[in-house]
Amino acid sequence: MTHYPVNTDIKPEVQAFFDDATNTISYIVKDPTSNSAAIVDSVMDIDYAAGRITYDHADELIRQIEAQDLQLEWIIETHVHADHLSAAPYIQEKIGGKIGIGAKIMVVQDTFGKVFNEGTEFQRDGSQFDALFEDGDTYMVGNMPVFAMYTPGHTPACMVHVMGDAAFVGDTLFMPDGGSARADFPGGDAATLYDSIQKVLALPDEMRLFMCHDYGPGGRDIAWETTVGEEKANNIHVGGGKTKEDFVKFRTERDAQLGMPKLIIPSLQVNMRAGEIPTDKDGNPMLKVPVNGL
Repeated sequence: MTHYPVNTDIKPEVQAFFDDATNTISYIVKDPTSNSAAIVDSVMDIDYAAGRITYDHADELIRQIEAQDLQLEWIIETHVHADHLSAAPYIQEKIGGKIGIGAKIMVVQDTFGKVFNEGTEFQRDGSQFDALFEDGDTYMVGNMPVFAMYTPGHTPACMVHVMGDAAFVGDTLFMPDGGSARADFPGGDAATLYDSIQKVLALPDEMRLFMCHDYGPGGRDIAWETTVGEEKANNIHVGGGKTKEDFVKFRTERDAQLGMPKLIIPSLQVNMRAGEIPTDKDGNPMLKVPVNGL
């Protein structure tokens, strides 16, 4: 079992930015002892019907970084998102930072490289990213050590990034009243997701957990921060000692009723390239729509 270097005495400053169009929360995370920072799960705006890309959400992150005189060191992707496009290369071009994702991105690239018939010119080795993290890998944001936990199940490349007393869980968990994310994408698995969630819930009860998405179930206000202790006690899918068998049965039945995310086609093509938009043979930005391919 991997030993994770947990240190909840380090308390980074976390700023959240909610994107209404995709119900995504992006984060600026600042090292408490320096001006170094990381961005987690940025969003690039797309009008899919019009084929138009804009950068309002990313520009706000950039404005905040610059206004606070922060040094952006990392642009982290918790996984290859199927419901929004990453703005990582746009942000990197403007203010720097290294783009990092889990090493199992190569599994995702191989799977969807075939779905989108990308051919041999599409590299499936993760080389589009600056860093590929394995389970337990550590890196620094200023003076703050960070570690990555491998948490597959939603996708085969999901990772939770733990920065002091703050863990960025991607789609591994939702808020307690939201439960968990689907596990029926290619490479996903409900039993594996349950095991990954248990790894997260083994962190200290006081660990702050930050969600990648929230949909305001029951009409409540959008929220994105909870704790390990709150999830263990109250998560509607895994809290209160719910068994793996119960979770797998519920998750499998629930997933069978869900439609595909509305932005899955552009998101996968862009995000498996670290946020770069694919091009046609003449170099023009172009997305494919595989028929009966997903």
